[in-house]
Amino acid sequence: MIVICRLRAVLALSFALSAVALNTRAASGETSQSEQSSAIAEIIQKAMKTEHLRAVIVKVTQGDKVITSQAFGESMTGVPATTAMHFRNGAVAFSYLGTLLMEFVDEHKVKLNDTIDRWMPTLPEANKVTLKMLTNQTSGYPDYETDPKWLAAFIADPFHIWTFEERMKYAFARPIQFDPGTNWSYSHTNFMLLGEILSKIGNKPLDVLLREKVLDPMGLKNTTASQTSEIPSPVLHAFDSERRSALKIPANIPFYEESSFWNSQWGTPIGANQTTTIDDMATTAMKVGSGALLSKSSYEAMTGPHLLGFGKKQDNCAPSCVARKRTYTTTAWASCARDHGCCRTRCSGATARRKRISPPRRSPSPCS
Repeated sequence: MIVICRLRAVLALSFALSAVALNTRAASGETSQSEQSSAIAEIIQKAMKTEHLRAVIVKVTQGDKVITSQAFGESMTGVPATTAMHFRNGAVAFSYLGTLLMEFVDEHKVKLNDTIDRWMPTLPEANKVTLKMLTNQTSGYPDYETDPKWLAAFIADPFHIWTFEERMKYAFARPIQFDPGTNWSYSHTNFMLLGEILSKIGNKPLDVLLREKVLDPMGLKNTTASQTSEIPSPVLHAFDSERRSALKIPANIPFYEESSFWNSQWGTPIGANQTTTIDDMATTAMKVGSGALLSKSSYEAMTGPHLLGFGKKQDNCAPSCVARKRTYTTTAWASCARDHGCCRTRCSGATARRKRISPPRRSPSPCS
């Protein structure tokens, strides 16, 4: 079981596991559904205490069977969390970008090794950077989010709606980090560029393409995109302490602030700033993880462990320049599901640290 926690405005946990692999008895079929549901609830309740979570929404399925779908805690004081609540899906949208790209590959509109000078000829090394490099984070393009000037601007106004042009100015104010294809480094810049290019390939706005070719075919009725901070009701509220230092609030003073409606367009391509529900998250895990919309070859290209062992430490892009491991990977192609079971959890917390939690390791994901 792999748990990745990314805490900013909201603490989000994504579980990639088989529902029957929660314990050894479940794997052997000796545990009833009610016992599995109770075991999951115990895991969630412990996490709420240790991670200071205000609310958790969880859904676990095994094939077409729902093992559990529950909400814990309060969205706001006096407002219980429910499984119908909407929240931001953040980087989950990147798997939709990867799916859309591979659909274009299946339709013979593009090849993964096409260089991006076909669409953006003025970018650095555009005649060397390929679509594949954007999706698997090997382009060498700097991440604007690691620029101290960008961070200061975000902290000063978390409600600002970041345009593509604004983000690219920050991204390319610094030199390329390494020759294209020679290392690995997570960069939001890659996702921004990929979103713009996909729109050019499909000759439609990205949100329209994603709706027509990915979200609707997957049956995702409650996943919607908006450039504003709007979240459909009912809302799973989020709380954050990220601005403590910027606001000069001493560490010994309890502090967090409502961050539900901070604008999250900063981290996703225009047209992929989305909100969703736990049902759509669970469906996404199964549809993306099984390659439901793709050919066998495109699914393998998207989810195969092709980058395991690739990458190395490099001073100018530390700490993200590292060798890829099974325990954690983030690309537009990363998929966290298996054909036989999945779990999706969304949490609302008052913590703003970023961290990764790796529980005892189970069988490795085939798509790491």
